[in-house]
Amino acid sequence: MPTETSEIESFANTEYKWGFVTDIESDSAPPGLNEGTVRFISAKKQEPEWLLEWRLKAYRHWLKMEEPHWPFLPYGYGPIDYQAASYFSAPKALKNSMDEVDPELLATYEKLGIPLSERAALAGVAVDAVFDSVSVATTFRKTLAEKGIIFCSFGEAAREHSELVRKYLGSVVPYSDNYFATLNSAVFTDGSFVFIPKGVKCPMELSTYFRINAKNTGQFERTLIIADEGESVSYLEGCTAPMRDENQLHAAVVELIALDRAS
Repeated sequence: MPTETSEIESFANTEYKWGFVTDIESDSAPPGLNEGTVRFISAKKQEPEWLLEWRLKAYRHWLKMEEPHWPFLPYGYGPIDYQAASYFSAPKALKNSMDEVDPELLATYEKLGIPLSERAALAGVAVDAVFDSVSVATTFRKTLAEKGIIFCSFGEAAREHSELVRKYLGSVVPYSDNYFATLNSAVFTDGSFVFIPKGVKCPMELSTYFRINAKNTGQFERTLIIADEGESVSYLEGCTAPMRDENQLHAAVVELIALDRAS
């Protein structure tokens, strides 16, 4: 026990390596939360109409819910001002391919130990890199696609694989599940989508790394993972943020769908 205690104390006293801020120009929504915010996010993501309606149902349901409070948290927290946060922030210079990703973003993930160049990428791990409200790069997409595996941002999946997303979204965590899941359902911005088809073995680990950079923002990622009958997939998430005096609001939802004999 003394050894464990000293290890914990040593870790707690270690300088936080990931507290840096990336100096990059961002496109952010003004602070505040209303139906206009929900429509703004959906328009930015170029989503199908059904997904906007799903978001709006969640938002209207959230307005009727009572926020939970946990009085026995060791440090506690004050009232959350949901109108003070921005619910969308994305780098202005978003590109369409790995070769065009902003060097500042590449340097950020390199510093975090998550290289996005496939030549230097983590061996055997495909990564979807999410920066604030958007996915900025996904490694080994083509390698996985050749086997019929879909690994992409949730936003892309909603546009390119709309019916598949519609079939499974909310099937594990419905938009009415709980206060923060409902808020997430209304304002989620990005996350990862995975589909492993029947008869295909995923050849590598899959991972999403979330980096919160902008201040006074909320990060609400949504991840949807589907493994067809008899298949298996291994998935890991990581997240870091700069150290700030202001609070950061973060509420995520991950839905895992394992069909018969899948894992």
